[in-house]
Amino acid sequence: MAASPLIERLKELKAEVASLPAPADERALEGLRVHYLGKKGSVSLLSQEMGSVPKEQKPEAGKLLQEVRASLETLLAETGARLKRDKIQKEIEQEFFDITLPSGEPEFGARHPIAMVMDEVVDIFTAMGFQVEEGPEVETDYYNFEGLNFPAEHPARDMQDTFHLTNIERLLRTHTSPVQVRAMQKYGPPLSVIAPGKVYRCDADITHSPMFHQIEGFTIDTKITMGDLKGTLQAFLRRLYGPKTAIRLRPSFFPFVEPGAEVDVSCVICGGKGCRVCKHTGWLEILGAGMIHPNVMRTSNIDPERWSGFAFGMGIERIAMLKYGVDDIRLFFENDLRFLRQF
Repeated sequence: MAASPLIERLKELKAEVASLPAPADERALEGLRVHYLGKKGSVSLLSQEMGSVPKEQKPEAGKLLQEVRASLETLLAETGARLKRDKIQKEIEQEFFDITLPSGEPEFGARHPIAMVMDEVVDIFTAMGFQVEEGPEVETDYYNFEGLNFPAEHPARDMQDTFHLTNIERLLRTHTSPVQVRAMQKYGPPLSVIAPGKVYRCDADITHSPMFHQIEGFTIDTKITMGDLKGTLQAFLRRLYGPKTAIRLRPSFFPFVEPGAEVDVSCVICGGKGCRVCKHTGWLEILGAGMIHPNVMRTSNIDPERWSGFAFGMGIERIAMLKYGVDDIRLFFENDLRFLRQF
């Protein structure tokens, strides 16, 4: 049987492909691909005629067609890789770097304003004789609540907006006050401690964050009074905000102190004259404090008949907002360099 015309054309095409010169550039490479392998290319058109080949000649025609396609694909792949290498080498050769040019100014990081204020507060209190203690951020219900005079059904627990973990007895501490109980049990009186650290509450707006920083402080000794508390806080706040800073104590409730007080500081913006920040009162709420509750002392096996003490707690973000005139707490956590570079 005479060979099918398609087989003859495939043989001619195979010889033609074998003698093809390598394309000189990417444009010629793409033109060659379209000419032979495109939808209307030579190989594609011959593939469509395979149905006209006699059955006994189909294997030969199919083999020829695959050989032609394979040769073309190999030529395209090898040429494409070579052109890419040549392009990269040309770019390298054309690049010029003058090593004698001066380098650019390096950008240095800076300490975060919260860290700066935290360290300043710690420095002030350590200079006053307080020792620094830390505690775990994942706390037990006992140290976070019960040991601080929060009974199981006490309504004050609802004020804490607690993040409870899977185990109800484990939680993210809502204040640094658990360190007070741990330190009293570890050392016993007399004792003066500050406890800086992160705390967590289910709260988030322009003045609250679900994670923020606090410093708990307390002193236990014989004959400690509210006068000692006021004098300590006044010395601290004058060191922090200036020698003319005034403070006042207003009665308030906290389960772990009795009596308890909110502590106000004369407005650091207007100097106590009255402005928008202090709502024209001349005062700004700064922290909570009071005399350590006898129940808290008994929890740590300290005799409240012999010993007395005061405690206070403050939010570092609150201190920093007043110190730097920041009106949105979220700015401290957004990592906006335009904001952070101001400090």
